[in-house]
Amino acid sequence: MFKNRRLVSYLFVSCRGDQRLPHDTGKYLSEEILAKLGVTYKFIPIDEQEQWKNSIDVFAKERGYKNRDQITVTPAGLGESYETKIKSFFDEHLHEDEEIRYILAGSGYFDIRGAGEFHDEQWIRIGLEAGDLIVLPPGIYHRFTVDSNDTITAMRLFQDEPKWTPYSRQQGGTDNLGSRSLYLESVTKGSGVAA
Repeated sequence: MFKNRRLVSYLFVSCRGDQRLPHDTGKYLSEEILAKLGVTYKFIPIDEQEQWKNSIDVFAKERGYKNRDQITVTPAGLGESYETKIKSFFDEHLHEDEEIRYILAGSGYFDIRGAGEFHDEQWIRIGLEAGDLIVLPPGIYHRFTVDSNDTITAMRLFQDEPKWTPYSRQQGGTDNLGSRSLYLESVTKGSGVAA
């Protein structure tokens, strides 16, 4: 287990093939670039004494997250719908609310679209494993996949009732949503945080 894990993010090789593979260009990006794109990252190690639970409680209180649940994505757990489900997670979309995930076990990737001067329209792949906490801002285009281990368990945190309505970019009109406009404005102004 890492005590001071460094987040791994890089430009994604856009090619056909299994989405669960790394697709690593070798062009690595700093956490500062991710922060400028509005992504919040923390490493809270999973420990046997379960002190991580206190850390999550403090983080949730600071950000006003009142509710949480857990999701496990595995072939055994999802059965015949597994491949369909992971393909649906991999559809490029955005939400009008933050997307918060704390990885409890397993591993996977969030891909986010760069914006403005920060790798505009390029995919940036973020590798996540147990202990990683990530917050994606409202209005950021993203997608998710498990990696080749085919298993992940994540805690989802949210302020009120979950509204994780995905707005697929393929459906059109997503660039006109208020959350997208606010997001692009925040990246342009350099705040990295959508209002």
